[in-house]
Amino acid sequence: MKKYFNKISILGLALTLGLAGCQSEYLNPSSASETQVVNDPNGLIALCNGLQYRFTVSRTSPVYASVTAAGLTTKSLTVLNAGNADEDFLQKGGANVTETNGVVKNLWEQSNLVKANADLILNNVSKVNDPALKAYISAHASIFKAISLGTLAQFFEKAPVKVSENAAFNTRQEVLQEAVTLLESAASAVATTTAPTTFTNRIVGGIDYVNTAYALASRYYLMLGNNDKAIELANKVDLTKKSEYKFDDQSRNPIFETALSNINVYQPLDLNMGLPASLAPNTADKRIDFYFSARTPVQGVYRGKGFFTANTVSIPVYLPGEISLIKAEAYARKNDLTNAVVELNKVLTKTTDVWGLGAGLTAYSGANTQDAVLTEIYRNRRIELYMSGLELEDSRRFARPGFDKGTSAERSRNYYPYPNTERLNNPSTPSNPDN
Repeated sequence: MKKYFNKISILGLALTLGLAGCQSEYLNPSSASETQVVNDPNGLIALCNGLQYRFTVSRTSPVYASVTAAGLTTKSLTVLNAGNADEDFLQKGGANVTETNGVVKNLWEQSNLVKANADLILNNVSKVNDPALKAYISAHASIFKAISLGTLAQFFEKAPVKVSENAAFNTRQEVLQEAVTLLESAASAVATTTAPTTFTNRIVGGIDYVNTAYALASRYYLMLGNNDKAIELANKVDLTKKSEYKFDDQSRNPIFETALSNINVYQPLDLNMGLPASLAPNTADKRIDFYFSARTPVQGVYRGKGFFTANTVSIPVYLPGEISLIKAEAYARKNDLTNAVVELNKVLTKTTDVWGLGAGLTAYSGANTQDAVLTEIYRNRRIELYMSGLELEDSRRFARPGFDKGTSAERSRNYYPYPNTERLNNPSTPSNPDN
């Protein structure tokens, strides 16, 4: 993996589009020109690697920003040193989260940059002559564009779908719809096509393209409220296959590197994983020991682990348990409680999966009502998908108590303000949400 990410500095990271107002272009004059890169299949593959690098590596990445922001806003993480001001203000929430917040700024700018660079690839992939190579380059770019759009939709009320000067802002529904369109197209392109060695020998490994496209599409269809499509796409995911963001000693797992390797930035708040006492994990739940180094604090600090135990540990793109819980929730919202409980029990009784994650609990025995089943699904999403970056979206979708509920609030904001870098460069930027 090291040899591929090193090439990013020559090609992939040299080309960054849309930093200010989703319109500006920055090209490193010492690197290959844009024309050279986009007219060469190897240059396009290098740009594909660049998408993954930008999205996953370092404290500026959307992976770090989404896990951090969602965890702090929903009270599952706690800041240990107020000197980490951006993280501290996210924890405090409300008006403390401003247009200058660095985590929010990175979440917005880096997601938009990945989206813009993915567009560059998609706009030039027709120049690749080999159909199989073209399909996989297109699928890679489509997946990272879609997950960037999906990330924006989880944290902001609106975002631009198009890359252009003074880009217009779209609703969350429009942003998510564009994401699922990209993902279904990606799945169709590679579902019956074997990846050529001209691609696999040069791309950073780890992504299972077909299963990832189906899994993310089911995730975003659920967010759109399209329960039938969420179930349809989730049923296509092979739960025995991994799809992962890989790291090495140079690229490094960003959550471990910045936060969980120390007791200076943030760690879990407590064993409740941000849930109220009424929904706290069962003490017999094996997932507690998966996500925590110990069940007792050391020097007053609970230490997290999960998928963040070393610089070289991979982070899942999605988890098998998420797919079962997507189906459980979609069935429950259709008031098909029988199938909802079947899918919920797959998570409750699972002792392990391809990632070694399992609850090992007994089957659901609560009330057979829609509200009760949905509440249990929510609880298990928060436990199964701890530190996944999905917590804020889940809190809103399940209508948990928001910032205006005082001491009973389970989140400190609904959406984030648009960074001042966007507002200063794009007059189309909407007003910030009140909270």
